[in-house]
Amino acid sequence: MKERKLNRLENYDYSQCGYYFVTVCTKNREEWFGKIESGKVILNGFGEVAKNFWVEIPKHFKNVGLDEFIVMPNHIHGIVIIVGNAYMRSLQNRTKMLLSRIIQQYKSSVTREINSLQNDFCFKWHKSFYDHIIRNEKTLNNIREYVVKNPLKWESDIENKINSKESNKDYYKQIIDG
Repeated sequence: MKERKLNRLENYDYSQCGYYFVTVCTKNREEWFGKIESGKVILNGFGEVAKNFWVEIPKHFKNVGLDEFIVMPNHIHGIVIIVGNAYMRSLQNRTKMLLSRIIQQYKSSVTREINSLQNDFCFKWHKSFYDHIIRNEKTLNNIREYVVKNPLKWESDIENKINSKESNKDYYKQIIDG
């Protein structure tokens, strides 16, 4: 049996205080949430669902805030802020760490709502999510700028289904480094 690659940084507690850049994609990069026109995101009803559930995250998790975010046609980028004394979890069970729990609940809520609104299709997310621990203000500002300008760069965005499948890790490294 093929061993699954860990997506999270080994020996890092994703419940501790900090800023986290997160990207969550739809399965097969299907464009469920809307489209890009003239460098602007035009959300459809499903995109509004994704947006509304994202902004509600702090209502469901104590000591969690949000920074810049954007819902794109087939993914969402956002900065999640964990403040104060967050939930301490064992490093052995990474799915119980706060960041993973936040994204798991978000994905479940969006999936449930979208599937209740339509009967012809079955909305699904990509299995995991991309994250980056933001360690300094320069990186934070680079990521904020990327998130805000993401619609302007849709034609070359790695998450755009029409683009080649270059390494996400290398692509996001360019964003973080500026």
